[in-house]
Amino acid sequence: MSNNNQLTNIHNSKKSYIIYKSSKGFNLYTNFSKKIILNNKNIISFLNRKNDKKKLKKTDLFIGFFGYELLNNLIDVKIPKQKNINFPKGIFYKPEKSISLNNNLKYKNKIDFKFNNDFKLNINKDSYKKIFDKFKKRIKKGETYQIKICTKYKKKTKIDPLDFFCRLSKTNLAPEAFMIRDKNYSIISCSPENLITKKGPFITTKPIAGTVKKNKKMNKVKALNYFKKNIKETKEHNMIVDMERNDLSRICKIGTVKLLKTKIVEEYKDLFHYVSLIRGKLKRNIKNIDIIKAMMPGGSVIGCPKISTLNLLNKQEKENRNIYTGSFGFIKFNGDMRFNIIIRSILNFKNISEISVASGVVVDSNANHEFSENYIKAKALIDLFK
Repeated sequence: MSNNNQLTNIHNSKKSYIIYKSSKGFNLYTNFSKKIILNNKNIISFLNRKNDKKKLKKTDLFIGFFGYELLNNLIDVKIPKQKNINFPKGIFYKPEKSISLNNNLKYKNKIDFKFNNDFKLNINKDSYKKIFDKFKKRIKKGETYQIKICTKYKKKTKIDPLDFFCRLSKTNLAPEAFMIRDKNYSIISCSPENLITKKGPFITTKPIAGTVKKNKKMNKVKALNYFKKNIKETKEHNMIVDMERNDLSRICKIGTVKLLKTKIVEEYKDLFHYVSLIRGKLKRNIKNIDIIKAMMPGGSVIGCPKISTLNLLNKQEKENRNIYTGSFGFIKFNGDMRFNIIIRSILNFKNISEISVASGVVVDSNANHEFSENYIKAKALIDLFK
């Protein structure tokens, strides 16, 4: 039986499973022997599990996600009471089966879902501008240098997550793409951003800061030229790179944190991104929990400086972010790990789909431009519902 047929059979069997982008294609994880629903109390013990240095099988790992609210609590950042859909703060699974899939995922949806109702935006343009202007004043006062305003697109609907994910992988394949299908929820993501890749004593992070829309006149070379000449995009990128270098420096040996790639352009379906790559060598006796606390939530989707900006954001936002700007990935039993930043994602829970996006506000930002940039980021996901 082909691997694509196995995927279809697992999906049709209603089993829970996870698909995660690998260097050669995708890895599918299923037959979960453990499902750990994280909360503010048990996350410490989960992250303090001892690393086993023995030879690993492909399934010797926990795979899942940390939600935004959980990560805030972990670093002692308080969140005021907000509108809440009671989605779990984080879930990790222990798989007993792993299947390698190529990039050409095939699946035929047997059910014809009809998507009639339009997405509702939780912040209209006028409301967005008011928040934008408020944050602009905070920036001018020096309380923050950059801050991300989150907007959500929502609609009530059932979906077939595998159908969505297969189509998304063909139109907008991203290096950190993943999908979770569980009994009462699903997540589909084309996240481009790697937050943590740890192998042995070495750790890397790949900040993305800078977005420009693709069109017939804008190719990769012109996009790079645009970013270099755009003062706002350059300032934003430099601030995020400096912040993530600082985050790494808290857990890495002095003098080992280096820029491996500086300000390159990556191409996606509807846009180009401005990207850098940073690496460091971990200090001795650094634990999993130290890495997570230093690096999460990822700075490129929050703002700078991280803690004061998180406090400003949390006071302003009226509803939980849930998975958005949390992190998905795995922790192997030897301590190696890989985590992305959860952006460009659809959370379907209680038959409601939500897509969250954000754009950065710096002193040179324009409200209309940033509001439009949010739609550009959401478009590849919204198009799946057509």
